[in-house]
Amino acid sequence: MKASVYRGRHVTLHSYLLFAGASVVLAIVPGPDMIYMLGRCVAQGRKVGVMAALGFNLGGYAHLTAAILGLSAVLATSVVAFTVVKWLGAGYLIYLGINTLRSRDGRVDPATQNVIGPAAKTILWQAFLSDVLNPKVAMFFLALLPQFVDAAGPHPALQMLLLGITINVIALACNLVLVRLSASVTAALRRNRSSTVWLKEALGATFLALGLRLVIEKN
Repeated sequence: MKASVYRGRHVTLHSYLLFAGASVVLAIVPGPDMIYMLGRCVAQGRKVGVMAALGFNLGGYAHLTAAILGLSAVLATSVVAFTVVKWLGAGYLIYLGINTLRSRDGRVDPATQNVIGPAAKTILWQAFLSDVLNPKVAMFFLALLPQFVDAAGPHPALQMLLLGITINVIALACNLVLVRLSASVTAALRRNRSSTVWLKEALGATFLALGLRLVIEKN
């Protein structure tokens, strides 16, 4: 990589590394995505936590694509569009919460010592939809990335693509580390039959709380 990442504003490698450092901080700040991921990981084990992390990462690339194509700008300027996406996201989280509370999952797989629950593929798509339907993530990409892009310089879209890939890679790496740590720390908890029921109920209640929080949260 050359010392100058972009031209026009003379953004240097130092500025790029500053962006990368800020991405690390933003990736580890607790939010709905992290709560969902760690909740699944604690309740069902590392494999499920990894699938949730991958789902959120795919959602990040969907938001990046929307930002490059200008769709996020429409969401930012249209109160109706923002509200519709917000309510869809809230409704989906509430649905996940009710579905989790009503499910009969909670038995422990003797082979893996993990709690039996939704399939890993299902978790991936749940995480993806949860992220895509969160308008605050779209606003994040729209607000942050252009600050480091020289619109008058060469290939602004490629500049935004580079930054978006950077933050998504960093976020995935941070999430995988968190998943591994949380799965290891809570392994004994998942092997306790009585605690698995509590974990399932706590997970469902968490989803409900996240959905209701999104409903009452101001734009």
